[in-house]
Amino acid sequence: MTNTPANGRRATGPRLIALVGPFQSGKTTLLESILARTGALSRQGSVRDGSAVGDSSAEARAHAMSVEANIATTEYLGDRYTFVDCPGSIEFSNEMRDVLPLCDAAVVVCEADARKIPALQLILRELEELGVPRLLFLNKIDIATQRVHETLGVLQPASRAPLLLRQIPIWQNGIATGFIDLALERAFVYREHTPSTVIDVPAGDLPREKEARYSMLEKLADYDDALMEELLSDIEPPRDQVFDDLARELRDGHVVPLLIGAAERGNGVTRLMKALRHEAPNIVQTRARLGIAETGPAIGQVMRTIHTAHGGKLSVVRALRGAFADGATVVGANGGEDRIASLSRMIGSATAKQPKAEDGDTLAFGRLDHIATGETIGDAKNGKPQQVTGRAAAPPPVHSLALAIKDRKDEVKLAAAMAKLTEEDPSLVFTQDQQSGEMKLSGQGEMHLRVALERLAARFGVTVEAKKSAVAYRETIRHPSQVRGRHKKQSGGHGQFGDVVLDVRPLGRGDGFAFEEKVHGGSVPRQYFSSVEAGCRDACTHGPLGFTVVDVAATLVDGSYHTVDSSDMAFRTAARVGMSEALEKGAPVLLEPILAVSIAVPSEAMSRATAIVSGRRGQILGYDGRPGWEGWDVLEAQIPEADMGGLIVDLRSATSGVGSFTFRFDHLAEVVGKHAEAIVAARASEKVNGAH
Repeated sequence: MTNTPANGRRATGPRLIALVGPFQSGKTTLLESILARTGALSRQGSVRDGSAVGDSSAEARAHAMSVEANIATTEYLGDRYTFVDCPGSIEFSNEMRDVLPLCDAAVVVCEADARKIPALQLILRELEELGVPRLLFLNKIDIATQRVHETLGVLQPASRAPLLLRQIPIWQNGIATGFIDLALERAFVYREHTPSTVIDVPAGDLPREKEARYSMLEKLADYDDALMEELLSDIEPPRDQVFDDLARELRDGHVVPLLIGAAERGNGVTRLMKALRHEAPNIVQTRARLGIAETGPAIGQVMRTIHTAHGGKLSVVRALRGAFADGATVVGANGGEDRIASLSRMIGSATAKQPKAEDGDTLAFGRLDHIATGETIGDAKNGKPQQVTGRAAAPPPVHSLALAIKDRKDEVKLAAAMAKLTEEDPSLVFTQDQQSGEMKLSGQGEMHLRVALERLAARFGVTVEAKKSAVAYRETIRHPSQVRGRHKKQSGGHGQFGDVVLDVRPLGRGDGFAFEEKVHGGSVPRQYFSSVEAGCRDACTHGPLGFTVVDVAATLVDGSYHTVDSSDMAFRTAARVGMSEALEKGAPVLLEPILAVSIAVPSEAMSRATAIVSGRRGQILGYDGRPGWEGWDVLEAQIPEADMGGLIVDLRSATSGVGSFTFRFDHLAEVVGKHAEAIVAARASEKVNGAH
């Protein structure tokens, strides 16, 4: 049974802990070390040789990076912990958005690298806004080149809450050989892949320990008047009081404790687990944060969906209140019902069957086919549950590819496979462009789409060719003209006859297409007006330059008809012929879409961002500080859609992987000269090749 920590009482029960941090900070290695230390693995695997539990997918191992959230459950000193190793690359950051709200705490893995501070800031901001308690694990202390207090100064700007130094390293010949825990007032010597050994605090480190401990207590006292009075009176606070303060202020987000270690060597892992055991909140406090009543029917929430090759759909669910039994029927907040086909604990890609998901557990539920990621579930006997947290909105796409199927019989398979991939990862968007007919896959970057296509081939057996998406060029006319369009055909019996006179003129940019009639004397009967308009629109679908025509008006001013041979089709054909001629005569001009782009980058990268925009025929409108983000700017610009390809790749390269942008269509602009000629020639070549 879970309980709430108070007056030295430790929180118990299953915990859900997120491992987050910048790319290549060592999260997957830390998970591996935790699993080995807690006995879930017989030996610690390695990311480098592809033996880590956290990167078990073929795509993760091929690219030596996490590309999905990996889940592993273990036990430590009688308590159950489920860790979620979240990818560090911003391209895969959507993997953590449905996970984080349900976690009891997050371990933010970082290192003493100023280049990664913006990425650290992005992650901490997400946790801050969700109210998830967080602590930092300063990794790679074995190769650190600066003092921990200096590192604290480098890291602090990334966090709005003060960082609280919990441990300081013991240095020997410039190498961290152990650490002093400031709350316990004990020293430890590192032992590779085994728990550290307790030693007396070295005499030479006592002054550092006293100073660092007092600084820690001062920060805790900012939120504890009794502790403040004790410090002012030179009274040493009881150890239990210090740990209670650490637990409470971690839970409330007042401070972010910082622990140190080296995941690859297994250093600092035991003390991290002890800190989670004694100080991290549990499901009781997480319920309070989420606004869930302590009593009531069982509810859970789906935080990840996985489509397996042989086991079907798995929904990773955290039981937020009460328990779920294997075989029970559950209902989602959206009304879908399913019977739980199986319950399993996960350790990477391996699963172990369980009879029940207990309060606070995180298990894989089998075959919840009608329930989506982010959805709250409950026992069907109690009716549809209320949604606990809103579904995390997927970030808008920033990179797209056009897909072509190599084998026509794979069309149906592609649609089904894409439905599963986008269910697993809603930051992938699969669409069919109505204008170009292209199938388009959009996502968060080059690697994001590459991994999606690799999964498409490996898991679903669908191979596609990917190319740059077509630009939605348009064309219009510069000059008005009047034309006559006639369609006359006689081949025995009723013939076909339609005759129209059209005034065609350009409209203002963005006005689209307009049609009106000013026929006098019934030269064209009223019942054919709609057919004439349809014929004019037909001609606009493919203008003289090869693109859709926009911003033109056609007025029917005259014509003639035959009482027997005229028909809707005849007048539609006549109008198409006349409109096509008018477009040819009207000095056609090519138009390209211009996008309004907002680019968010760290302030120190602004000059690089402006150079990238200028190199893409972009017009810079200005820039300002990013509201609420210290050290960040937002650049406003207009960039031709044709020059947007790979923009996210260049931005991320210039910003250590953290640059981002949003965009919207702004207007169409004329394209002239050799650039326009090249586009029209390429379009004509496409048509010729397509005909063959």
